[in-house]
Amino acid sequence: MTDATPAPLRVLFCIGVNQNFFDLPTGQGKAVWDGFMTMLTQLRELPGVTVLGTMDDDQHMVGPSGSWPWTSYLLADVVDQPTVAAACNLFRTVQVGEHGLWRYMQIEARIGRPLPEPEAAR
Repeated sequence: MTDATPAPLRVLFCIGVNQNFFDLPTGQGKAVWDGFMTMLTQLRELPGVTVLGTMDDDQHMVGPSGSWPWTSYLLADVVDQPTVAAACNLFRTVQVGEHGLWRYMQIEARIGRPLPEPEAAR
């Protein structure tokens, strides 16, 4: 008997901080941070998402990141492409004041599959 459940997608969510964040007056970035934490919580709670790890490069990168190298990364196993899209959509739906989070940050999802474990490749 074989298991017909497809393997989850391995997804690297790449997150950048936009110039709009850096244009905020000093001290007003906390609302963006709070919105970002809300987004992370909602992403982790999406059915079919298993977060494997995160990385934040904010100590070694200053200023906006519109593409690689991104400011932060989240690696997850995700059940399917619509769930990946729902995770990215959180940047549209999570509010920071009167704006969506996407005004201050952006996300790009890279979808692939895990590499084989070295001992399994032999």
